Amino acid sequence: MIGPRRIVCLTEEPTETLYALGEQDRIVGISGFTVRPPQARRDKPKVSAFTSAKVGEILKLKPDLAIGFSDIQADIAAELIRHGVEVWIANHRSVAGILDYIRRLGGLVGVAERASAYADELQRGLDAIAAQAALLPQRPRVYVEEWDEPIITGIQWGAELVEIAGGIDVFPELSCEPLAKARILANGGPVIARNPDIIIGSWCGKKFRPERVAVRPGWEAINAVRDGELHEIKSPLILQPGPAALTDGVQAIAAIIQAWSRKQRSYADLPGTTPV
Repeated sequence: MIGPRRIVCLTEEPTETLYALGEQDRIVGISGFTVRPPQARRDKPKVSAFTSAKVGEILKLKPDLAIGFSDIQADIAAELIRHGVEVWIANHRSVAGILDYIRRLGGLVGVAERASAYADELQRGLDAIAAQAALLPQRPRVYVEEWDEPIITGIQWGAELVEIAGGIDVFPELSCEPLAKARILANGGPVIARNPDIIIGSWCGKKFRPERVAVRPGWEAINAVRDGELHEIKSPLILQPGPAALTDGVQAIAAIIQAWSRKQRSYADLPGTTPV
């Protein structure tokens, strides 16, 4: 076996990727937030959360590598490093970054060709969705919300998935901000001003409540609220920068946009009406 043999995955995406590459036997510990694949949750010890970890339990597993993500896990990484554990903290924020991450992780564990083939397969899936989206007669404006208090709009890869699926992200200037605090909307006014046709809620770690969104002051004027286009996509599908976002996540976004498009066509077919 080439590369690290005892890996602790501090977030879900390395777990899902290693399973997809057939390298799950290297994993000795996972994040408690892991839901994909389901067998990982059944088979592997849960030793971390997003911002905390059971460092003592991790050390008992004798890992030769811990893999995490972003500034969120900087303190965990620092503590593990102080205990002599090698740590890789990835920091990708785009669709291209996710694909590159898969290739890099595959190279790290000695299956670079397999990882490259898998990334190419994921890219072909994205290309197929984009080709279908190109046939849409109209592209909806889409607002993705990843938290409600405070209101936080979606991250870069989420905005890119919206575009791939045929939508127009309404906050492109904010999606490129890597830190959530830079994507906070001080109030709901900016969303009202952008007037999205579709609202997608993916609140990290809790259920999206469309009824609460609909009664925010002034939001009744938003097309998406008026037309009942408030949809939940579970956060494991689009808020973790790994394979899920490029498969089930983007497919869920595309299904919402395609349904919206069909509704617009049905409105256009009614006498005396035009789609909004």
